[in-house]
Amino acid sequence: MNTRTEPTAADFAMDATALYHEEVFTDRRIGTLRRLTPIDAAGQVDASRKVLYLGETQVMTPAGALPIAFEIDASNPGDAASQFGQLAKEAVERTVRELQEMRRQAASSIVLPGSAAAAGLGGPPASKLVRP
Repeated sequence: MNTRTEPTAADFAMDATALYHEEVFTDRRIGTLRRLTPIDAAGQVDASRKVLYLGETQVMTPAGALPIAFEIDASNPGDAASQFGQLAKEAVERTVRELQEMRRQAASSIVLPGSAAAAGLGGPPASKLVRP
């Protein structure tokens, strides 16, 4: 019996108390800055919440373009642009470390014949075949 239900309109409901007006700035070379200005449900600026700046760039990998996004603590687009390079570098380095860790975890999950996992301690049953 299939217990999966179809999504309802409530599953896609937006939170009218968490809306932002988005503006995009770019140098048309290295990336984009997004300024997210908080607004209320009527579209008026919500001064009780902070304006957010996000940086976005991409790096080319053998698998194609990898998008990199990061927050920038800034008060205006010029300030955000001046911090962009260092924060992008840090975000790329963090992403590379995370990818290396994911690769390491995937490699360590390989079960080798004769290992504890292969012997029935958490893995598939060990083979009874023995190499001469």
